Amino acid sequence: MEVLIKYGTEEQQEQWLKPLLAGEMRSCFGMTEPNVASSDANNIESSIARDGDEYVINGHKWWTSGAMHPDTKMCIFMGKTDRSAPKHKQQSMIIIPMNAPGIKIVRPLTVFGFDDAPEGHCEVLFENVRVPASNILLGEGRGFEIAQGRLGPGRIHHCMRLIGQAERALHLMIQRVLQRETFGKKIAEYDTVQADIARCRIDIEQTRLLVLKAAHMMDTVGNKSAASEIAMIKVVAPNMAQRVLDIAIQAFGGAGVCQDWPLAHMWVSAKSLRIADGPDAVHLRSVARLEIRKSML
Repeated sequence: MEVLIKYGTEEQQEQWLKPLLAGEMRSCFGMTEPNVASSDANNIESSIARDGDEYVINGHKWWTSGAMHPDTKMCIFMGKTDRSAPKHKQQSMIIIPMNAPGIKIVRPLTVFGFDDAPEGHCEVLFENVRVPASNILLGEGRGFEIAQGRLGPGRIHHCMRLIGQAERALHLMIQRVLQRETFGKKIAEYDTVQADIARCRIDIEQTRLLVLKAAHMMDTVGNKSAASEIAMIKVVAPNMAQRVLDIAIQAFGGAGVCQDWPLAHMWVSAKSLRIADGPDAVHLRSVARLEIRKSML
């Protein structure tokens, strides 16, 4: 929705944004590809070729979240419109109706064995899919610009949810160790467990403050000026949540890794977000390069 709010034409907003806002339909996003290292978006090989009043789209995508959901009616697709242009001007984004001929759902993808169907992730083929030329977003060669505008808010949403998951995990862990006994005393009475609880609270609050700072900067000075903070929280939040969840799972014992409690699924989510929307290494590289650039001024 944010892409259409920021970059959609009035016609695109009328056709797609309003039904999305009304909850009448869902959307998906086709960016990552199985045949290239998509953490560098320059590697994306999908094509968006102009043919008269239409664009012809060909590409192989995966981790297209929600593509199989019956309410998903449109996909925002990233591909190359001009391979001869400067590398950050080759990519474009276009709206594809999910009922367009040539779209094939190859398979649903599991995450550490979890199947999130029908809301989960899919591998999708786009073969000679034709859409009106008016479906292009912002114009040819603006894909990177749109991606950065989309991924900043998307990343902060992930980080806020991760803080919520960590809070829930800590709460569940404390309730668990207050109820269970080993070797004649409550698990909560052990010094090591108390230290774990304290470290979890410290980690959560440190992360919360950095996410609040990033959000404040996005609101006051914009995403571009907040680029370093956005990259920082995308590293800090999933790593923090993974640590807290790992501690909670240990406290739960066997129950922590089964379907009776949400901890295992939340751990998978935290681990996955160290890859999704840019892996840790890419964000660390971004922070380092921005710091070096500041030192050279």
